Amino acid sequence: MQRAVIIPVPTGAAPLWRKVRAGVIDLHCHVLAGIDDGPDTIEGSVAMARVAADLGTRTIVATPHVSFRYPNDSETIERLVRETNAALVDAGVALNVVAGAEVAMSQAADLDPEELTALSLGDGPWLLIECPFTSVAIGLDTLVRELEEEGRRIVLAHPERCPAFQRDPEMLESLVQGGVLTSITAGSLVGRFGGTVKRFAFELLEAEVVHNVASDAHDPEQRRPGMAEELRQAGLNGLVEWLTDAVPSALLAGEESLPPRPQLDFAGVGARRESWWRRGPLRRAS
Repeated sequence: MQRAVIIPVPTGAAPLWRKVRAGVIDLHCHVLAGIDDGPDTIEGSVAMARVAADLGTRTIVATPHVSFRYPNDSETIERLVRETNAALVDAGVALNVVAGAEVAMSQAADLDPEELTALSLGDGPWLLIECPFTSVAIGLDTLVRELEEEGRRIVLAHPERCPAFQRDPEMLESLVQGGVLTSITAGSLVGRFGGTVKRFAFELLEAEVVHNVASDAHDPEQRRPGMAEELRQAGLNGLVEWLTDAVPSALLAGEESLPPRPQLDFAGVGARRESWWRRGPLRRAS
């Protein structure tokens, strides 16, 4: 049986059980209106949330970009979360939105500690850091270490779509062994970002260096907020509850360990050996 993943959590982390509904949790979603490349209007936010609720999601963590292009701040995000939740109540959508952010590497290094804390996922200690879409990620490991030394816990967003990790998967494995968690995009598992991303996503899953699957949704149609359907389509039924409920629940509640991952036979699942990653499979980071 796989050992539980021990997560050192700063004392005093506020549990979110009163805020988080039971059921599927979308840990990474651009649902807030007019703040980044998500919906332009509150009506668009409601439309996204309605699709998510219809697909079984009960909690969305709103993670707008915090970057040089989108210099958002925690105060604005919190205000829009309140407005979005009020609009969902008015529209009869049974879904709750929790504040968070997707922080760019370059921005994380410049923000003051109080703001970084306010940008964490919910009220917990976890900070969602955006993996760069570049072939080289200079300074990523250093940044992560510095953030961890400050007592923060790091979740890497869509590492399967990061060319630097595709070139050097051992770097990602090393970060995970050091306590970093990863959140991949559901659409990657069904080829929405191309065959290379799909193959790498399955390699990471088999190597047990994936801890969450989120939608990274931006709209109700093209980049819609679905997860469970994509996981089942990819043949990963046995991991649906762990990836979309058990793990994100533990993160938002500030628990000290993740529940053990269910065992899954990857034979015949997804993009298998005929197109496997040329560098060979990663070691299991258990």
